[in-house]
Amino acid sequence: MTDFIREAIICTLQADGRVHLTPLGYRMRGDEVLLAPFHPSQTLQNLRVQGQAVLNFTDDVRVIAGCLTGRRDWPTVASACVRVPRLAETLAHWELEVVACRDDPTRPEFTCRIVARQVHAAFTGYNRAQAAVVEAAVLVSRLDWLEPAAVIDEMLRLRVAVDKTAGERELDAWSWLVSAVAAHPRHAHEAERLAR
Repeated sequence: MTDFIREAIICTLQADGRVHLTPLGYRMRGDEVLLAPFHPSQTLQNLRVQGQAVLNFTDDVRVIAGCLTGRRDWPTVASACVRVPRLAETLAHWELEVVACRDDPTRPEFTCRIVARQVHAAFTGYNRAQAAVVEAAVLVSRLDWLEPAAVIDEMLRLRVAVDKTAGERELDAWSWLVSAVAAHPRHAHEAERLAR
């Protein structure tokens, strides 16, 4: 049985040795991790060529928002068992090896074995602003096909939680996402409602 989708930051290794970071939903099937990046994507290419990845679990929503808005330069350190580095500041991480791939024209599915797990800090829970930033990040990742009015309506609803409970990190992440919506050709006109 396949579990629900959970969000994490995935690190993969490019052919030139650079680390590629991006938010990615994953699922569990028993003890195996299922990854299904969209085609085409750098993560998909890296998984096919390198066959390894690291899932990072963080409560710093700036990393999620940053990766979606061109801010991918987050510090990394060596992993224990795979060539792919992990985020330096993460609560926990899993090191993965690809054991199978089911091809698909839209979202190939990689089945991965967890070869190492490490916990680095306690998770003390999300506040409402962190959860709102994660939801807004999902919207920003889909701006090319979501209706502009629906995106802005949802961002306005999420902004209530940001206004009430955000700290400095959440405010930074939120501002990056709002700027990304405002800069998108399909959404720029509707995004004026976010500035009011």
